[in-house]
Amino acid sequence: MKAILKAFLTWAVVLACCFPLGAAETLRIDSNTSLYVSPHEPRPVQKAAQDLASDLQKVFGRPVAIVHNPAKASATTLWIASGTDLPAGVQKPAGWERLHIQAVNHSIPGSPAVHAVVLTGSDMRGTIYAIYQFSQQFLGVDPLCWWTDHQPPHRAEVGIADNLSETQGPTFRYRGFFINDEDLLTGWAPGKKTGISLKVWNRIFETILRLKGNMVCPGTWIFSDEPQIKLAGERGLMITQHHAIPLGLNVARWPKGVPYNYTEHPEILDRAWRDAVREYPPGVEVLWTVGLRGLSDVTYASSDPAVRGNNKALGRLISKAIASQIQIVRSMHPDAQFITNLWQEGARLVQQGDLSIPPEVHKVWPDSGYGYLQDKGEVAVGQGAYYHVAMMNGRANQLTEMVPVERIYSELGRYIKAGATDYLLVNTSDIRPVLMTAKAVLNVGWSGVPTGGVDADKAYYQKWPAGEFGANAAPRVAEVYEDYFKAPAHFGTPIHEYGDQFYHTEARTMMLTYMIDSPLYSLPSQAPKWVQPRIFGTGFPHAPSKEWLNHAIKRAIDQCGSAQPRWDAVWKHALDAEPVVAPARKPFYRSSVLAMIAINRESNQTLFEVASAIKEAQEGKMSEARASAQKALQALDSIQQAEAAAEYGKWKNWYCGDWLTGVYRTKQMVEIFSKFLTDPLTHLPPPILWDGWEAYYHIMQYEGDRSADVN
Repeated sequence: MKAILKAFLTWAVVLACCFPLGAAETLRIDSNTSLYVSPHEPRPVQKAAQDLASDLQKVFGRPVAIVHNPAKASATTLWIASGTDLPAGVQKPAGWERLHIQAVNHSIPGSPAVHAVVLTGSDMRGTIYAIYQFSQQFLGVDPLCWWTDHQPPHRAEVGIADNLSETQGPTFRYRGFFINDEDLLTGWAPGKKTGISLKVWNRIFETILRLKGNMVCPGTWIFSDEPQIKLAGERGLMITQHHAIPLGLNVARWPKGVPYNYTEHPEILDRAWRDAVREYPPGVEVLWTVGLRGLSDVTYASSDPAVRGNNKALGRLISKAIASQIQIVRSMHPDAQFITNLWQEGARLVQQGDLSIPPEVHKVWPDSGYGYLQDKGEVAVGQGAYYHVAMMNGRANQLTEMVPVERIYSELGRYIKAGATDYLLVNTSDIRPVLMTAKAVLNVGWSGVPTGGVDADKAYYQKWPAGEFGANAAPRVAEVYEDYFKAPAHFGTPIHEYGDQFYHTEARTMMLTYMIDSPLYSLPSQAPKWVQPRIFGTGFPHAPSKEWLNHAIKRAIDQCGSAQPRWDAVWKHALDAEPVVAPARKPFYRSSVLAMIAINRESNQTLFEVASAIKEAQEGKMSEARASAQKALQALDSIQQAEAAAEYGKWKNWYCGDWLTGVYRTKQMVEIFSKFLTDPLTHLPPPILWDGWEAYYHIMQYEGDRSADVN
């Protein structure tokens, strides 16, 4: 009897959630339901309607009719309207990008429809969000479905309360993705005229809209007339630029022999900025980034001796550049909106009082790459955040999740409390490795931080696996996620995790320093000491030294040695949880959970073994050193096996573009290092000129020999 009562109460709760109290009837949506869209609706709304039709077909197993004439609508219809052709009793909400979903139960003049679910909004994007909200809320379509391969459940019909009326609006005004350091996407789906194929760009834009974002920064070093920019506009997204290419000027393609110096030749940069603004496709909305950076995402001071070492002079020059950029844009777009991303030295200059930002420019504070926003408590109303859930700096994460949801909620919650909700750009790198946290950030952008205080992150760790792996798996997989974010070795205060790049950058640097610097260039001599090139991404201002190597060995052995049992425990926990994962979702579990843990666990082991091998070699224990090197190779083999298992279906060759973390490069170097331990005269790798920049050679290859227009 108790079991029956419990089951009854459970179903009562479910029904109460689906049908509000007082609902007398239910609208039935099935494959016979038409989808009406006025032919006068903007193209982005039409595209979203096509996505909804595709979602309906997945649920009902049959295509639904899209009609553009009210007279051809079915008796029960989904009615999409952002304009004036709304059924009686339905009003568009007021405000910015607010969605509205409402059921109506009366005849619609000029149409056979007597029952309708109306999807509308305060503006074009509000209507688009209503379309995708309906799909998510009532059809069970995962907003990340293209990335998670998560199909909605098949049903004969969907019931909707006939008194349904729901309105939602965003927390942050501007919300979107920065597709940055896009090595995996480029290697997996290269385009002939874009770094990433337009087919995949279209899916990226669809994903942003399903998550109710409204802007995108579509690539790292791009020109302002590239095809994906036009496509983003056709999907209804705004374009924004990242901190290194203000106004869309691709400074990574600055022409050889042309001065890049705003002190001596401001006219050259002014022309280049003006040309970049002109090259944006007509009709595309742009949220303009202003500022002044160097040619390769470094401080501008590195390019101009006149301001080097003089923060006040640098601040004045950046202010001059911003004023000119505003004037250039407003001469073509009088209603333009502006932000400045205070990345790295920008934040410091503002906090020191050396850089003044005009009031019409919204300040955007960046995080550290580890999820800690860098405003030092100075964030204020009208400002915003540039946030990373993936960060290519040679030390953070490119292949796996790293930023805990608790940190996301804490930092962004602080901005919401301060009223700094004008802008939220999340750096996702290649998206697929960081799906869980990317969704968490854009959920905050739309709905704010969930209630629940310190336990809100734990609720998210329950909700994510419940949706992706099934309700039975949720409790156990939630524990896996909680332990996962506690497992890495770390440094600094506040805690900065060892990301998946750290292990490989550090291991390669240690091996190079041992093989090239210490044994071969430490003999007393009158000859000038050979200088090792700076290794990209290591974080060291100078070539690593023997002193650094000894410190790094001790740190790696201590830190990675302490972390390895934690990683082993997480791995075991994840394997034990796999049997309760829904059978259809096991491929995604293996790719998003098991591969993620394996990459970190085995990378941690690799760094530990490399450090141990060097220490043992220094002590003359060559047999033990070679054994440790072999263990490192075994760990790297395990990573590649886990990655291969994650390349199921359409994701075949997903990791072929791993040029930034460079697991394959680490393996190559460990193989050479292992031989070196036996024969110091073995052939060595070249100085790591390919480490890091190799990726951008591939990412930017489609641009050919094109350079920025400065004429």
